[in-house]
Amino acid sequence: MKRGIEMKKVLAIVLLFVTILAGCSSNEVDLLFSSFDEKLVNKDFEGLYLLLSSESQAAITQEEFVTRYNNIYSGIEASNLKTEMGEIDTENEVIPFSLTMDTVAGNFSSSDYELPYIKENGELKILWSEALIFPMMESGDKVRVVTKSSTRGSILDRNGEALASDGTLKIIGIHPAEFDDNNRESKISELATLLDIDEDTIIKKLDENSNPDYFVPIVTVLPGTSLIQFLSNREHEGILIRNTQGRIYKNEEAFGRLLGYIGEITAEQLEADEEGIYTRNSLIGKAGLEQVYEETLRGIDGMEVYIERDGTNIETIALTEARNGSDIKLSIDPNLQVKIYETMNGEKGSATAVDPTTGEILALVSSPSYNSNRYTTYMTNSEKQRREAINYADEANRFTTLYSPGSTFKLITAATGLENGTLDPQEIKTIEGSEWQKESSWGNYKIHRINGQTQVSLKEAVKYSDNIYFAMNALAIGSDAFIKGAEKFTIGTELNIGYPLNTSQVSNSGALSSDILLADSGYGQGQVMVTTLNMALAYSMLSNNGNIMNPNLVLNDSTTPTILKESIVSTDHLTILQDVFSAAVEDSDGTGHLAKIDGVKLAGKTGTAEIKQSQGETGSENGWFVATDLDNSKISIAVVVEDVQNGLGTLGVVSMVGDILKAYLK
Repeated sequence: MKRGIEMKKVLAIVLLFVTILAGCSSNEVDLLFSSFDEKLVNKDFEGLYLLLSSESQAAITQEEFVTRYNNIYSGIEASNLKTEMGEIDTENEVIPFSLTMDTVAGNFSSSDYELPYIKENGELKILWSEALIFPMMESGDKVRVVTKSSTRGSILDRNGEALASDGTLKIIGIHPAEFDDNNRESKISELATLLDIDEDTIIKKLDENSNPDYFVPIVTVLPGTSLIQFLSNREHEGILIRNTQGRIYKNEEAFGRLLGYIGEITAEQLEADEEGIYTRNSLIGKAGLEQVYEETLRGIDGMEVYIERDGTNIETIALTEARNGSDIKLSIDPNLQVKIYETMNGEKGSATAVDPTTGEILALVSSPSYNSNRYTTYMTNSEKQRREAINYADEANRFTTLYSPGSTFKLITAATGLENGTLDPQEIKTIEGSEWQKESSWGNYKIHRINGQTQVSLKEAVKYSDNIYFAMNALAIGSDAFIKGAEKFTIGTELNIGYPLNTSQVSNSGALSSDILLADSGYGQGQVMVTTLNMALAYSMLSNNGNIMNPNLVLNDSTTPTILKESIVSTDHLTILQDVFSAAVEDSDGTGHLAKIDGVKLAGKTGTAEIKQSQGETGSENGWFVATDLDNSKISIAVVVEDVQNGLGTLGVVSMVGDILKAYLK
């Protein structure tokens, strides 16, 4: 009996001892995982290595271990690491745990991790393998990061044809090992001549190369260029042609200022990218529609992190799919755009054409312009010299520029006078001489006209562009009514066409504070400033029942024509205006007669705006012609050319518009 009691005591002590040992082991395991977690989360890979068993350390050196972790974690941009310990498997001496982290390709999360351990010299140590980096990893596996390339949206014309799209370009380059083998100098000379670049450009690129077996790119060209046929099949000479993806634009200067171009992102733009959309290698819209619609057009590249074994992707760790950019479709008629640009023949100026019944912008031209492909390929010496010769005039976007409208503004003065009852179209004013002032308080300031008619009605005043007649009528209207009348024709209205434009004005202050300023404004001088779009819209009302439509450059499925300015004039006054402004074109003595087209009735007006600081000076002149198609209401067009006093003259602008309309309407 006594012996039985003693045995029970012994058993109780043994059980207590085992329990104490088990408790220590649990604490040790917790401490091990806590140390592992701390080192891993803080990327203290040197410290992590010290937790490894001697067997694990024998399999990989500390330098190899630290380098492996650093390369992988930095390569995938691992951050925000978090672990969660599972229930300890004491029998198999394993700690299950989960790990989450953010990577360059998005979030990674796995609960399949196991941390095996062993006791060495009274201490728990980790039995390490690649599976502790990622559960599916084995020795020799690689972690890869690849970009899933996105596509930038295309810019399409009204017919759905691409004006700008991603495509395959050609890189002309050199394989130095073959190229330098013989006739190096003569081949450099030949290439420089064919490519129209300096020999030094080629020599510098070759000298900067450190490996004769590396491909040295020289220039990028469009796939259809004739250079390809001259340089193809010359690999044995070290001249190579390779493909590359890039942006391809309609190969016409007519579209350059409208489309713009893409280019390398700047450090400032990258720093401002709070969403992390761009990388230092990103291309971004730099000008034109490419810049205005950057957020719509841009694609967002995806990323994939995966494990590679024997050259094969065995498992994806994290994946963000690429998001392609969206296309935009323009109202632009490409044939009309090219016709206008070619007809302007490099003259500095702007042209805008609209559909009077829909407001769709058919052409938006700045001259001179550039071929957008020069920014995605290269610029030849000839192109550089041409730009220098025109004093880099192609850098200005003239269809957004404000110009003094000159006599084209007389439509607005006439319409406002008729609607306000201050202008009787049948009244004949007697005007003597070529200059006039309202009163002596004007001092030496006088308004001048070119025509010499003494008996002038509205029709004669429009046909012969009588400045004095319209100055008188502006004064009769009065400043407040004049400003309200101009507003009906979009003057002072911000036009939201889908492209930023400067807003027109009736004056610098918005008021007409003096009679002289009001009188000058009546014939489109003073401080009145407009774009060619303003004037194309103003005349479009003659072809659209007195309405001006909301102008639109970018079309979509929900695009519906809407009225911007409704019933600007009464039906009777519209008929009068159609009659007198068509006489300026249809009558043989009208200032716009050079634009007459047999079988097509046009209404229009010339304009010559003199740019000078004071009346006594001689300034430069901008020549205008605005016309609209009264028969079919297909087009209203405004063209302004700068410095016409140097040869072209305003009549040259009339002739230009005539040629354009004949091509478009016939």
